Amino acid sequence: MKLTYYILLFIAILSSCESASNTSSSEANTPKEAKGGRNYGGVFRISEAEYIKSLYPPNITDAFSYRVATQIYEGLFKFDQTNLNVINCLAESHEIDANGTLYTIKLKKGVFFHDDASFSDGKGREMTAEDVKYCFTQICTQHTDNQSFSIFKDILKGANKYFEASAGGKKPSFEIEGIKVLDKYTVQLQLEKPSSILLFNLARPGTFIYPKEAYDKYGVDMRIRTVGTGPYKLSEADVDEGVSLVLKKHNRYHGVDKHGNQLPFLDAVSIQFIKDKKIELFEFKKGNLDMLYRLPTEYIIEILEEINNPSGSNGEYAQFELQRAPEMITQFLSFHTQEGVFKNKNVRKAFSFAINRDLILEQILNGEGFAAGNHGVTPPSFNNYDINKIKGYSLNIDSARYYLDKAGFPNGKGFPEITLQLNAEGERNTNVAVEVQKQLKDNLNINIKLNVVPLAQLIENSISGNFAFTRTAWQADFPSAENFLWLFYGKEVPSSSSEKSFPNIMRYKSSAFDKLYDQALNAKSVEEANSYFLQAEQILMNDAPIVVLWYDEGYRLIQSYVKNFPNNPMQYRDLSEVYLEQAKDSTKDL
Repeated sequence: MKLTYYILLFIAILSSCESASNTSSSEANTPKEAKGGRNYGGVFRISEAEYIKSLYPPNITDAFSYRVATQIYEGLFKFDQTNLNVINCLAESHEIDANGTLYTIKLKKGVFFHDDASFSDGKGREMTAEDVKYCFTQICTQHTDNQSFSIFKDILKGANKYFEASAGGKKPSFEIEGIKVLDKYTVQLQLEKPSSILLFNLARPGTFIYPKEAYDKYGVDMRIRTVGTGPYKLSEADVDEGVSLVLKKHNRYHGVDKHGNQLPFLDAVSIQFIKDKKIELFEFKKGNLDMLYRLPTEYIIEILEEINNPSGSNGEYAQFELQRAPEMITQFLSFHTQEGVFKNKNVRKAFSFAINRDLILEQILNGEGFAAGNHGVTPPSFNNYDINKIKGYSLNIDSARYYLDKAGFPNGKGFPEITLQLNAEGERNTNVAVEVQKQLKDNLNINIKLNVVPLAQLIENSISGNFAFTRTAWQADFPSAENFLWLFYGKEVPSSSSEKSFPNIMRYKSSAFDKLYDQALNAKSVEEANSYFLQAEQILMNDAPIVVLWYDEGYRLIQSYVKNFPNNPMQYRDLSEVYLEQAKDSTKDL
């Protein structure tokens, strides 16, 4: 049975790659040298462990969808892949008034949407300020596929009023006061108060720009029917649901590199969805993939030893480039704090003290992580934010049993059997969950069941509140501690338990936390903001709405011919400037 699975998956990979190849033009199949020693042509072949949930910008809530969408859509700003600084993208320039509340943004001219049937002639039209206004209005409109309102809530003038008026599918009779189109290429944003993170927010996936025509035609089908301005486009014919996606070059893309080369360099990006990390490694070693992100746990030591000491090895892995860096990712377990046994803070603290994070990192993950999660939810990847000041949790069985007894469950007596919900992501999450299950039994005499579900279902259950205990990970989509702490902002939690709650899936509420969080957002400097964030994070950890497990470190193996693809702590990927040293014939290489 296992052999059959391997054969079928290999056939799927070959078929998908052949699909990408057969659609390439004869011109694209011939490598073409670009200025600066770079090359045009070829297909960049990568894989992800989980299939996308949604590519509709306001509904992007997971890292897998984000990494794909970033190649298709663009925002007014984006991140520099080398240092994560915010830089212009669709914006040509911007000005901020002296009060810090009026942003005037000039757009690039000559930016075209992808060709698509949603346009009357099938040809992508030029992007204008009206498109920005439309997309930002969509963010402020109540809809089940909009998880991005928190970007503008309490910040953009008139956003709250418009959002409330759009309840129940109503179309408000007024426009959002804080969005004004000054001319075809100029948009102005009026804020309620200064925001130290607005430019970060305007680089996040929720604020990606798409045309009204696309939403009018496809609606909720924009989960996979995409129309953006990015370097690559996705056609319906290039989607094999649950198996693969092929992104093809946008020939009218506006970007150029520092040498004046028209971007992108690649003909296409082929993305396979392979859950088994061992199969993924097998395909990478055979040359069927150009990048491997996250290594199979059982191979980590062997791979690292061989790459670090190539002279003493048989050379199997030494030929590849290893990229590794601490990541802006924290792995944790979340409690539903408003229902059931986890309403009791003492139960949550008992769980937090009962987990041996160091053992998980060293023995279950074979060291593929930056550090055990003994502090707060914010990883140690941010400048000028010292997580060592935050007192978190480490294994202390006496304290764990003390808090469980205090909660009314001495030695676990009378504690209900609960279920830990998780997605597999290869075998890593499952292996960790089995170890957590064992430690809770050994240390607290508590039984938990495991329920492995697809990522899309896990996300939907979490947002809808259909869980008691769930596996969670958060990857920053901009480099600030705020990006982690906004997950716990109580003012985002709906009053009704039947309503969806994102990003605060824990439905955690603390007026003290919220006050400090608000003070941080209104701070006049990063240093002042971080001071408030640290205080807020300590309150959060004292309340224990989550069990922090570990802070991630990203390992990437890259084929030696892949160039201009720097790693970064956010796993932010801009494939527009990636090129292949010897671009391969797209009809033969896969």
